[in-house]
Amino acid sequence: MANEESGSVRRGRVRARRAAVMAVPATLAAATLAVLTAEGALGVQFAISGMPFTVTATELNGTGFEQFGALDHMAPGSPNEGDTGGQVLVVTSAIKNATLTKLCQSVDLGGTNLLITAGGGAEKVSATDLTTDSTELSGNAAFDNIEIGNDASTLTKAGVQGPKGVFSQQADTVRIADLRQTNYATTAAVFKLPGLKLRFSDKGC
Repeated sequence: MANEESGSVRRGRVRARRAAVMAVPATLAAATLAVLTAEGALGVQFAISGMPFTVTATELNGTGFEQFGALDHMAPGSPNEGDTGGQVLVVTSAIKNATLTKLCQSVDLGGTNLLITAGGGAEKVSATDLTTDSTELSGNAAFDNIEIGNDASTLTKAGVQGPKGVFSQQADTVRIADLRQTNYATTAAVFKLPGLKLRFSDKGC
């Protein structure tokens, strides 16, 4: 009985620590309403937490679109690595300029979700040099002047190049209605979140 109670306490502390860790960067985003990172940065350039997060939007519109496969890496010894060796196979999507309507992002912290919403009013969420590293992506998509089968190291539309010999595609424009992603990393040179709201919720996006 004592061991069960001790285990419950430990799990509770882990959840509390995760909630605290996730709240810090989100609070900074709320204060600045913009996230500045290295120009053309990819998710693989930093150690991911290994905790996936969900992103939805009623519509995404972008100019300069690229997509290719990549590997993201967790910090050595991460408790989230499981049997993956700390690596996650992802699809990197890069968009030079993007707008998103009714953006929602949520992270399952175990018992609660950290929920962020923005762009629900007249002004949309906007980003430049946006990249997302995803394991799942769904929606209704349309592309202009798409090229499929490029070598990822030769891409030009978004100013980002992937690994040589990797299959990729690119297009002048992209539109995705009812967007839903499972992501492990997101970067942007500028990320503007009008009407930003951050809270804990029983439900995710």
